[in-house]
Amino acid sequence: MSAHDELRLLIKECIALSRPSQKKLYEKYSPAAYGIIRKYVSNDEATAKEILNDAFFKVFRDLHQYSFQGAFEGWIRRIVVHAISDHMRKNVKPDKNFREVKAEDAYVNSEPVENLSHKELLTIIETLPDAQRNVFNLFVFENYSHKEIAKMLNMQQNNCRWHLNDARRRLKEKINALINK
Repeated sequence: MSAHDELRLLIKECIALSRPSQKKLYEKYSPAAYGIIRKYVSNDEATAKEILNDAFFKVFRDLHQYSFQGAFEGWIRRIVVHAISDHMRKNVKPDKNFREVKAEDAYVNSEPVENLSHKELLTIIETLPDAQRNVFNLFVFENYSHKEIAKMLNMQQNNCRWHLNDARRRLKEKINALINK
């Protein structure tokens, strides 16, 4: 049986409420989903697990809607990102201390950054305030537009742009401080 046929059968069994099949699907796809969630909720494991549970509730609830067009992992990823944005919209308050951020404030010379490991960069991103980190992650890692992010987070597009630019500015400061040690 091909991997595609196995996935079809697993999904069919999950729709029929087979607990062992649901467990198998969860165990296969939850680690990647949890990794995505931790990019947004890096310092709160309980909240990350809550979002993971919400996301998989939606996966199982809407599984009958999966059309086998495109990757199943992508379908789950989209649900996970929406679960994250639902949480952020309810719980993350935008920073009201706006200050203008110029493009040159956010420019970072890429040469020293190339010497940082992926883990070091993610650690720096985790230090951003929630709103900046979430907008940055959605824009940079998930490739959402400002319009989509603004809608997901219930904010104005200009606020979304500000949060992205402020995140870049803060990241520049942290990276420069790290490389200039």
